[in-house]
Amino acid sequence: MLTVPGLCWLCGMPLALSRWGLCSSCTRAVAMLGIVCPCCALPAASAALPCGRCLRKLPAWHAMVAVSDYRPPLSGLVHQFKFSRRPEMAAALARLLLLKVVYTRAAGVLPRPDMIISVPLYRRRAWRRGYNQSDLLCRELARWLRCRYSPSAMVRVRPTAIQHHLSARLRKRNLKNAFRLELPVQGLHMVIVDDVVTTGSTVAEISQLLKRNGAASVQVWCLCRTL
Repeated sequence: MLTVPGLCWLCGMPLALSRWGLCSSCTRAVAMLGIVCPCCALPAASAALPCGRCLRKLPAWHAMVAVSDYRPPLSGLVHQFKFSRRPEMAAALARLLLLKVVYTRAAGVLPRPDMIISVPLYRRRAWRRGYNQSDLLCRELARWLRCRYSPSAMVRVRPTAIQHHLSARLRKRNLKNAFRLELPVQGLHMVIVDDVVTTGSTVAEISQLLKRNGAASVQVWCLCRTL
């Protein structure tokens, strides 16, 4: 019996590998972010130098990679993955992120990671959702990159309010001392993986914790960066 190929999630064309979700044309169309700062992934005049915002106040991390800003079609795919119980989308979305990382590393910006870390959910929220979307992305990326990943490396020690309901100032206060590191990271090049970065409060809190524990560098990789 002939196998039936999967169809592209966006244009409906047959796929050589159904697991990838998107055809090559739609993959190129999705990963359009323009010229962004290598530190904060916000619009900038140069992709090689920090923007004025980062020169005035350096982020808690050293570099950020984002596939796209938070707009269709990627925003819709991420929303399905996160809120519609679609864990099977993890491989295709992780592949988009990996392609962006490989392209950025080719430009000489990123060191190879020694360990990647997912943004943890509090246990009650993880139980309700059924999975942590950041964890699923990390599992795929760690396998492809052959780097260390432990789902329990970072723990959220207390429940926090949902971030997108809060202002930037309240987001920082909401996350203060919300995480605990469970593994040594001294001298390691670390990567934090998240689905969407908005104000950066969550990844900043984790980055500061990693640096306090001796991490050599901290990168943030995300699918969408809210501009």
